[in-house]
Amino acid sequence: MPTSRELSTDDIQKVMSTVDIPTCPASVTDAMKEAQKDEPDLKRLSDIINSDAGLSVAALKLANSPLFGVGNPVYSVRKAVDRLGIKNVVCVVVASALRASITGLPAAWLESFWKRTTLVSIIASLIARRQYGISPDAAYTYALFHDAAIPLMMRRFPNYGELLDNCQREASMLVVAEESFFPCTHPIVGSLLVRNWGLPSILGLAIRFHHDREAYDLPDRTLPGGAVSLIAVTHVAERLLGEHLNEVDIEVGSELFDRACDFLGLSVDDLDRLRTQVTSAVENADA
Repeated sequence: MPTSRELSTDDIQKVMSTVDIPTCPASVTDAMKEAQKDEPDLKRLSDIINSDAGLSVAALKLANSPLFGVGNPVYSVRKAVDRLGIKNVVCVVVASALRASITGLPAAWLESFWKRTTLVSIIASLIARRQYGISPDAAYTYALFHDAAIPLMMRRFPNYGELLDNCQREASMLVVAEESFFPCTHPIVGSLLVRNWGLPSILGLAIRFHHDREAYDLPDRTLPGGAVSLIAVTHVAERLLGEHLNEVDIEVGSELFDRACDFLGLSVDDLDRLRTQVTSAVENADA
């Protein structure tokens, strides 16, 4: 791929012909359109979700989870929508559909990947809540999609799993290895996935640049501040989760982590408090 930050039409076509990028299910597109209206029709939104068994199960599961399951359990999608609120419903609908759209890989690997991705998304959302002007819902959705192209790359390239293993063994950055061995990288594929799903363009920009060493220095016309904020909260979330899980860091690195903390104004004490929240998030996920 070219070193330019701008992707040409030819570049995009090359990626689209190289990696199979799933399309957004119609039910999810309809749900997002309804949710984005000035006055969403909750009955229609519930009916859309109810028409898809996977989305229905996901909405009910979250509504009855320890995060929201106060009082009596709910058994209908409409009551789940009432309990969760529109923004949370959209998050769970998109998450469920994204997970279901990527198949063809070992079930255990996918389960582990999505479990970790969900944790990063929850933690990024928690960090966003502590910041001024960063939407927790946008942070959750961005974190959910930011590495979603990794399983797409693994499905397309037979030796991608070996590359992942090598990066973890050598503590080397994944995106650097991708640039050396493949015609595209997961940030580029991920940005096209988001565009394919009709999600806000700022999410695609943030995904496109989330491994760029100059992301925190780029002018606003190239990378808006809102996109940098999403990158920053997810860099911190991923790094802290990796610490908790005792993982080798092949995604963020010390330089981007430090830049993210500076951008968000996080002190040592702030990070310690966030580490406590990370521990709680992991424990709740395992409960």
